[in-house]
Amino acid sequence: MKNYFISGIQQMGIGVHDVYKSWEYYRKTFGMDCRIFEEEAEASLMLPFTAGKPRKRHAVLALNLQSGGGFEIWQHTGKQPEDPKEEPRVGDLGILVCKMKVKNISEASAWHRNKGTQVLGDPVEDPSGSVSFFIRDPLGNIFQAVEADDWFMDEKKVSGGVYGAIIGVSDIEKSKVVYSDILGYDDTVYDITGIFPDLAVVSGGDKKCRRVLLKRSLPFSGPFSRVLGNSVIELISTPDGPGKRIYEGRIWGDPGFIHLCYDIRGMAGIRSYSESKGFPFLVDSMKSQSGDSFGMGEAAGHFSYLQDPDGTLIEFVETHKLAILKRFGLYLNLRKRDPLAPLPDWMLRFLKFSRVKD
Repeated sequence: MKNYFISGIQQMGIGVHDVYKSWEYYRKTFGMDCRIFEEEAEASLMLPFTAGKPRKRHAVLALNLQSGGGFEIWQHTGKQPEDPKEEPRVGDLGILVCKMKVKNISEASAWHRNKGTQVLGDPVEDPSGSVSFFIRDPLGNIFQAVEADDWFMDEKKVSGGVYGAIIGVSDIEKSKVVYSDILGYDDTVYDITGIFPDLAVVSGGDKKCRRVLLKRSLPFSGPFSRVLGNSVIELISTPDGPGKRIYEGRIWGDPGFIHLCYDIRGMAGIRSYSESKGFPFLVDSMKSQSGDSFGMGEAAGHFSYLQDPDGTLIEFVETHKLAILKRFGLYLNLRKRDPLAPLPDWMLRFLKFSRVKD
């Protein structure tokens, strides 16, 4: 029995060289202007993924309130961030692409081109018949603009937040234990092998590969489900065997997509279920903090990590406290609320007062 609930993708973790420079780009390009927390501290619990050493870092969690997951923009401050030696390509193992939701593909493509965003080719159909296009950010990260119809509020932005990811795996069936069973993406939109025109603009995308697009048959539930919205996961493998691990020889927090994070209710339940499926938590603040909340700037809660069969990091966060109107000392205590009930829209809209303007 699954004694936990998932509210949706909370954020995509992105390692950067300069947190403020990258955040400015993500605000202007993807509307990530709502600051949920900002903190300079030492990452002391991530030792399995930081070469056994605590690491000083500066992190910002930013959200686009129109809908979708946010970005955790993460910079090493105790060491020089290390770029990948080679550009990630289709066939490599890890998070290859971050999917972003947009209201209208044609309008979004034109808007990004007018703004000078590095757009990779024209909008092209994927195997489901949906049209999308790709963007490369200044660090070389690839984002896919995908049209969506579930929106929390209208701020007149062309883009929403994170809508999912394309993840390179070595064995799709083994990976489904994490993505379909534990995370609940149990409905296959397509499962097809070939060479795909829409991937041609992505490094390695001109080669034969198997693509499996997964969505959830059940909606997300929980306090932040209304604002985080729906999402999908696309798994990609290559018939001639996997390439390199994207983070081979580097550590968590170095530039690139460092993890995919889900907002959840019931940390003990998801820990137990994941262990029963052969994917134990490798980091668990609930246990290491003896059940106490782990503070992160204006927020607090429990967090944990597991790895998919190829080492890609999946984070779970159970939020306990969140600043709604920090300037007036108004904090939301989620431990006192029904874990399944979405927060009222008017309460979530207060988050707009944490907006950072350029």
